[in-house]
Amino acid sequence: MGCDGGTIPKRHELVKGPRKVEKVDKVAELVARWFYCALSQEKLQRPIVACELGRLYNKDAIIEFLLDKSPDKTPMESASHIKSIKNVTELNLVDNPAWGGDKESIKGDKYDDLQSARFICPVVGLEMNGRHRFCFLRNCGCVFSERALKEIKSEVCHK
Repeated sequence: MGCDGGTIPKRHELVKGPRKVEKVDKVAELVARWFYCALSQEKLQRPIVACELGRLYNKDAIIEFLLDKSPDKTPMESASHIKSIKNVTELNLVDNPAWGGDKESIKGDKYDDLQSARFICPVVGLEMNGRHRFCFLRNCGCVFSERALKEIKSEVCHK
């Protein structure tokens, strides 16, 4: 039957070692930052706004967050620094002509390619998929890749 005296358990059978720490998948984290709202965790839909920390939000989620003054509201740490709508900037994004994500997979029965992005840099043409750094100008909301801003070296909007 076991453990009746005929067997002697070894140490590794009795003592459990420390559990391995689960590592966060970097690619999945980047996809989540560039494809989903940081507040509501829904897919990003226009109008898209960004805070000074560079987090992307759906504008309607920010408005609902600011209007909800109930005392039982749980504080959202991803938007706790946003006190008014003036703390966010509405982004002027350029659509990627090669992206057909929402048009093709309406039913959810097709493969969504998470490596292709919905938006691109209008100057260089880099996709906004998290692999490259992007910047936005706070006065107009235009979004450019960091590579494009280094090449052009001007603080004026390119449009």
